[in-house]
Amino acid sequence: MTNPVLVEVLRGGLVESAHRGALAVFDADRQSVWEVGDTTRPVFPRSAVKAIQALPLVESGAADAYGFGDRELALACASHNGEAAHTELARSMLVRAGLSETALECGAHWPSYQAATVALARTGAAPTGLHNNCSGKHAGFICVCCHAGVDHRGYIGAGHKLQEMVREAMEDVTGAAHGPGNRGTDGCSIPTYAVPLKNLAIGFAKMATGQGLSTGRAKAAKRLFAACMAEPFYVAGTGRADTALMQAAPGRIFVKVGAEGVYCAAVPELGLGIALKCDDGAGRAAEVAISEVLASLFIKDEALAARLTELANPVLTNWNGMTVGSSRPTAVLSWIGR
Repeated sequence: MTNPVLVEVLRGGLVESAHRGALAVFDADRQSVWEVGDTTRPVFPRSAVKAIQALPLVESGAADAYGFGDRELALACASHNGEAAHTELARSMLVRAGLSETALECGAHWPSYQAATVALARTGAAPTGLHNNCSGKHAGFICVCCHAGVDHRGYIGAGHKLQEMVREAMEDVTGAAHGPGNRGTDGCSIPTYAVPLKNLAIGFAKMATGQGLSTGRAKAAKRLFAACMAEPFYVAGTGRADTALMQAAPGRIFVKVGAEGVYCAAVPELGLGIALKCDDGAGRAAEVAISEVLASLFIKDEALAARLTELANPVLTNWNGMTVGSSRPTAVLSWIGR
């Protein structure tokens, strides 16, 4: 099955590039609400499922034991910019467990946010694991180990107790098998598993509603979503789509980007979970697509739909600030008439 074009990129009024992909919108009863393209083909969700991976942090009691609030929980679900506020919070999470950044096994890279990279370079220092966009997630993993009395060393390995906890949560929430046959290695070195988009959408609907989850897991899911929606800066950062989308509708939208053109989202008031993938892995297209999907779902809220539509149709400028084109969703992403 060839997936349809979801997003077009224009230059001078002409289509210069086109991005194909698939979309799944489901409710917690596993009922399809809206599907575009092949939603049964397994995809690696990558960082889009960090909120599910963070469930053990709350369920184990580690979050409460270390006094974590909304910002820490949001950072545990984040792919952050590496801005100072992000790195310092990740450091403080580790300090509460009696450790430092040397415990991180995610690897180091320069901050994703250019201003943060320039500021760090001016000091003459090199980036550490704290600057890795996944350092909050990894700090959360380490805190689970320390609270549970499990040796945190090697926590990134598929056979480590921590990753077994994460895998169990992923299987329970998505209803999809997570095993050696569909396992890969993520950019931050932990296991990542390829599962169908429809399962991811169902999983996020379950996270948003608590349906199909144990009482404790439902409470943990609600707490993590609430934290991310309350502190969207700590989920991403300055200039990031995740932050802008959640700020557009405080407490009403949860979104999380994944590498290679993936997005997962939830609309708690509608009881819906969303998952999409752009076939070519283009992040710019995924941002347009998820913005348009949300605009369509909120079509009855004119003000919010207008803001989301604006985000779904970004203007492209060059280094001189000249408008050179735009990106736009195609008609297959419109809810109108469905």
